[in-house]
Amino acid sequence: MSTLAWIVMACLAGTVLSLLLAAFVAFRLGTRWISTLVSYAVGAMLGAVFIDLLPHLFEIAKSPARAAGFILVGILAFFMLEKLLLWRHHHHDEGDDDHGHDDRTGAHHVHGADQGRTAWMVIFGDSFHNFTDGVIIAGAFLADEKVGVVTALAIIAHEIPQEMGDFVVILHSGFSRAKALFWNAMSGLAAVLGGVAAYFALSAVSAWIPEILAFAAASMIYVAVADLIPGLHKRTSARDSLIQVIFIALGIGSIWLIHAVLFPEA
Repeated sequence: MSTLAWIVMACLAGTVLSLLLAAFVAFRLGTRWISTLVSYAVGAMLGAVFIDLLPHLFEIAKSPARAAGFILVGILAFFMLEKLLLWRHHHHDEGDDDHGHDDRTGAHHVHGADQGRTAWMVIFGDSFHNFTDGVIIAGAFLADEKVGVVTALAIIAHEIPQEMGDFVVILHSGFSRAKALFWNAMSGLAAVLGGVAAYFALSAVSAWIPEILAFAAASMIYVAVADLIPGLHKRTSARDSLIQVIFIALGIGSIWLIHAVLFPEA
């Protein structure tokens, strides 16, 4: 299978799987599962970074110091994007009294005329995010097939709780379930567009693959540490904390299993 086919398949599979699972959880299981899904996503993302991405990055980089510098720049860049409400669309405006935040779902509570506008902001922000995920997946596959598979799986893991949060916001904004599914699917296809566009662009500048992987690692570290983990700290009971630790470990373990069993020669 060609690299482009792997990229398209991974982006499309991630879109379909995350959308279906998010819809199932949002419509069937309820909000009690969100913290569990977030915990698993944290483990999967950090496992992908420290078990696969970073070792491969420092192996192929001509200058490890340069690679590390790009990771640092990437973390700062994603911080700035979040401040601009481009990286994580659910980051709320603390100064707006008409907006609230649900710690269980990561969703916004909006009222009045802002409802429809909020739904479209979510769709736009999610499309941008998914396009970025497609670029990350393409960069990982261009570097190494194994790294691409693991990176795609980690991205799928963190897309599930995010997509569920999208459903909550869009449905709360007055969209029907069918309309919410449709627009979430459309925004998800941005990952395929990002993957294909990045494939042709990155093929022309293959020398920059270590830097692309550095940004991929930075994005996962930032989302896991700055975005997902703080939400877990809002649930402080011993039972919740134990479940979180278990599922973070399961997330890391699943990445290790993929690494050790599917690619034993690595």
